[in-house]
Amino acid sequence: MNLIDGNKVAAEIKQEIAEEVKKIVESGGKQPHLAAVLVGHDGGSETYVAYKIKDCEAVGFKSSLIRYEDDVTEEELLAKVDELNKDEDLDGFIVQLPLPKHISEQKIIEAIDPKKDVDGFHPINVGRMVIGLPSFVSATPYGIVELLKRYNIETSGKNCVVLGRSNIVGRPMSVLMSQKEMNATVTVAHSRTANLKEVCRNADILIVAMGVPEFVKGDMVKEGAVVIDVGTTRVKSDQTKSGWKLKGDVLFDEVAPKCSYITPVPGGVGPMTRTSLLLNTLLSAKKEIYK
Repeated sequence: MNLIDGNKVAAEIKQEIAEEVKKIVESGGKQPHLAAVLVGHDGGSETYVAYKIKDCEAVGFKSSLIRYEDDVTEEELLAKVDELNKDEDLDGFIVQLPLPKHISEQKIIEAIDPKKDVDGFHPINVGRMVIGLPSFVSATPYGIVELLKRYNIETSGKNCVVLGRSNIVGRPMSVLMSQKEMNATVTVAHSRTANLKEVCRNADILIVAMGVPEFVKGDMVKEGAVVIDVGTTRVKSDQTKSGWKLKGDVLFDEVAPKCSYITPVPGGVGPMTRTSLLLNTLLSAKKEIYK
């Protein structure tokens, strides 16, 4: 069993980005600029955005953080999105999800200029990705593809099962794995799939994004499979100082001995999601997606 080290790969990619940014700035180019809009004080979002700012510093990006309280109106937020769309110094920005219940997340996503949508959530970027045009790809699927490539994991002709069908992970993941670059044969499964255990056991590559801690047990995985665990659920634990522990969607101790490769939680997919955001911002700064 080989452990896929997302921290190590993310550090390598950040080093590559930093070197490229240094060259751009030294040759008189503009420093890439990423902004994040944070609404309220959700613990997970606060942590994630703090990491993003730290990542920007590490690679030489300029970063901005725009904060709002939970009671911000949808109109105020849409006005800020419009302002950021028009800011010529800004290469990309994200509005951190989840948003308060009174704000339509879809309305906010659709208001973002696709050329600055470095999260890859806008329907135009999703559509371009589906038909194989250059696009900003949703950060988690982008990161997973990068992990598979950098570990030289064979995907061509392999049976890939994507467990989960969210618009942020499952759906784009299934499309990317089926395209010519990866060439896998893809099944999208979910909690209502008949014979789910058998479907998963048929997978050479199993990508699990259910959001259900330890959903995949040892008897759902065949010998030699590659397992990518996207899950990150905070559960109470008396074994940690914080009183919380991050758990993946895979029961690691049961599944890992059967795998050829597996991602741990934490330290697998998570660091790659953050790094993909930097890659998208660099692509935007270089005008490589929208010429």
